[in-house]
Formats: sequence, structure tokens, C-alpha cells
Amino acid sequence: MVVARLVDAEASIVGLLLDQLEQLLAADPADSGGDPVVERLLPPGHASDPELAADYRDLTEAALRSGKADDLAIVRATLPPEGGEVRLDDDQARAWLRTTNDLRLALGTRLGVTADTEPPEDPTEEEGSQLAVYYWLTAVQGSLVDALVAGGGGRR
Repeated sequence: MVVARLVDAEASIVGLLLDQLEQLLAADPADSGGDPVVERLLPPGHASDPELAADYRDLTEAALRSGKADDLAIVRATLPPEGGEVRLDDDQARAWLRTTNDLRLALGTRLGVTADTEPPEDPTEEEGSQLAVYYWLTAVQGSLVDALVAGGGGRR
């Protein structure tokens, strides 16, 4: 069992990000084509062969979107909307891990985060606050990994 506590602002931020991710995943693939976040979350199966990449996408995209939506639903169901204690079994913790990864990928792509990006100096500015959320999600994800490994649930 993984146990954490989220304050109301943290729970609210996660809820908002879940809403945005859910909208992206629910969008018609024809309408979301070319969106760099969708490309990052659902990368092409083959980088140098567009035809093979398109075939791969046709075969896998619905299942990938569905799996991400299932994980998102688990996170939403275990997220206390007003903040509070979060208690997760190993499967729920893995869903949180995959979803926080997706949230980080989406936010990082929108913000143009690279290996050289530093935490914000002023988190009160809009871009600084978004970057602070990105780094906070990184810490949440790291804590989840640590908890799963410490509890023996890190490998299957």
C-alpha cells in the first residue's frame, strides 16, 4: 500500500491536468493530428518509414488511448478532490505512475522542457508556475517509484 497526502491545491492541480489530458485522449484522432503533445504521448512506431508508422498507429492507437484513459480513471477515482490522504494498492500506484508520466510529457512538451531546463526562478509568473508544476510532478513520480521499489512492487 502506498499512502500520500495531497493538500487541496495539489489535488486541484492534478484534477485540472487530468481534465486536460482526458480531453486530449478523447479527441478525434483526425482533429488532434499534428498536436505535438499527442505525438509525444502516442509516438510513431517507426521514425524513418512514414507508411510503416501509419500502419502501426492504425493498429495501436485505439488501445493506447484506451489504456491511458483507464489509468486516468483510476487516478481520478483515487484522487481526493479537496485534498487529503491517497491510499493506493500496487496496481493503482502503477496507474498513477503512468499517468503522472503522461502529465509530465504533456506539460513538458507544451513548455518546451529540455534536459537543460532549470526550475523556475520566479514561480509566481505564469510560465514559472507551470514549470513549477512540471517539477512537482517529477517529484511525485519519483516518490511513487521509490515507494513501489521499497515495497517490492517495483518489478513484475
